[in-house]
Amino acid sequence: MNESFQVGWAEVEITPENLPVRIAGQFHARVSEGVADPLVAVVLALQSGAEHAIFVSADLLFFPEHLASAVRKQLAGQSFDPVKVIFHATHTHTGPELYLPTMAMGSPAPGGDGVELGYRPVQEGLDFIAGRIAEAVIAAWDNRQPGAVAFGIEDAVVARNRRWVDAEGRSNMYGLSGERVDQFRHVEGYEDHSLNLLTTYDMAGTLTGLILNVPIPAQQAGQGFELSADFWREARAEIRLRFGTALHLLPQCSAAGELAVNPILEVAARERMLKLRGISAKQEVANRIADAIGRLLPVLETTREVAPIFHHRIETVSFPIATISTTEREATTAAMEEARRLYEAELDRLRDPAARLEPRWYIKVTYAYCLMNWHQSVLNRATSGTHTDELHFVRLGDMAFATNPFECYLDYGLEIKVRSPALQTFLVQLAGGGTYLPSPRAAAGGGYGAVPASCLVWLEGARLLVETSVNALRRLFKD
Repeated sequence: MNESFQVGWAEVEITPENLPVRIAGQFHARVSEGVADPLVAVVLALQSGAEHAIFVSADLLFFPEHLASAVRKQLAGQSFDPVKVIFHATHTHTGPELYLPTMAMGSPAPGGDGVELGYRPVQEGLDFIAGRIAEAVIAAWDNRQPGAVAFGIEDAVVARNRRWVDAEGRSNMYGLSGERVDQFRHVEGYEDHSLNLLTTYDMAGTLTGLILNVPIPAQQAGQGFELSADFWREARAEIRLRFGTALHLLPQCSAAGELAVNPILEVAARERMLKLRGISAKQEVANRIADAIGRLLPVLETTREVAPIFHHRIETVSFPIATISTTEREATTAAMEEARRLYEAELDRLRDPAARLEPRWYIKVTYAYCLMNWHQSVLNRATSGTHTDELHFVRLGDMAFATNPFECYLDYGLEIKVRSPALQTFLVQLAGGGTYLPSPRAAAGGGYGAVPASCLVWLEGARLLVETSVNALRRLFKD
C-alpha cells in the first residue's frame, strides 16, 4: 500500500457544558431544557504529499464564518494549512445558537430576544465549540496512517420536497392541512434520494470510516427544546451496530434547500406505518441509510484505491447581495410594522407577573421580536454590494467534493452534478452561513425560503455558484 496517501479520523463532543443555552433554528427563542443526545463534530484528514484536505462535520445549524475563523485561529502554527480545513454542518435545528446578538440576518438583531431569558452567552458557547473542534482537527491530523478510499452511490429515500403550489400558483413551505388541502395542486420541484458514500480503510483493508453524503437537513425534531443531533444520533447507532462499533461517521448535507425529512403528503398514512412497525421517524431514517450502506459496502471493498489522484482547490467568490425592489421594500415595511405591533402587545401582556409563570411564556414575544428584526434586516440591506464566501473543491481519483455556504435548492445541485467531469460528485451545502439559494421556480412562487428576508443572495448569485463550481471541477480534472 502506498504510504504517501494518509487518512486520519477524530471525533469530539461539542454539547455545551454550561446550560441553558439558546437553541437555534426557529423564529421564536427556545431555552434549552436538557440534552436529548450529544452533539458531535467529526473530522477526516486526508494527505498525499504536500496536498491535503480536512473535513469537519458538526451537529450545528450551519457553520458561520466567525466560528470557522475562531477555529482556524487556534490552528495557526500547525503543519497543515488551516485554510484547507473544510467546515460544514448537519443543519440540526436542536443545536446551540450561533448568531451573535449583533447579527440580524435570520436571528435576533441588536438587543437579543426582546426580553431577558437568562441563558448562557452565545459567545461562551462559540468559544467552547471552537476549542473542541480545533482539538479534534489536530487529533485527526496526528492520527494519520497509510490508508485507502473507495466511493459509491445508492438510493435511500429519506428526503421529501416540502414546498407545494396552490391554486393561485403560490408556493408554500409545509402547511398542507385543514382547509388548505383543497388548494393543493402539485409539489413544487424534484427530490433527490441519492446516498453518496466515501469509505476509508487501513493498511490491513479494515473499514475505518464513512463519509455519508445525503440531501437531507437534520430537522426531524426541529421544534424540540432539548439539544440533539436529531436523526444522526439514531443513524450513527444503527450503522455502528451493523457495520462496526469503532467506525467513524462523517455526515454531509448535499443540496437540499427545499427538502426535508418530514413529508407533506400522506402524512397520516406514514405515521400509521411507523406505529405499526413500532419505530420512530428518526429510526426510520437511520434504517434506510443503513440499508443503503449495506448494499454498497460489499462492492466498494473490492475497489479500494491506495494512491488516488488528489487535488484541493479553494475559490473565493464575491456573491452579489440580493437587491430589494420598491414593492418588496413596501411589503417588508408593512410586515415589520405588523410584527412590531404584535411584539408591543405581548410586552403589555407580560407586564402581568402571572403571564410569566406560564410554561414557555416567552415564545410569542420572542417570535414577534425576531420576525420584526428579520424584516428590518431587509430594510437595512444595502442597495448594492457583495458577500464573500469560500468554496472548496476536492478531487479524489474519479470522484470530487464541491462545497457551498447556502441552503442550496436542488436544481442548482443537480446542474453541478450533471455538468461535473467527476464520475461521482459529492455536493456539500451549509459550508458557511446557510441562507437560502432559491431556484427560479421557487423565486416565482415565493413563500418562506424564496423571499428577500431569507435569501441574502438571489438568482444571479446562484448562476455564479453553478458556473464557478463547474469550472473549478473541470480544472481539477483537466490538471
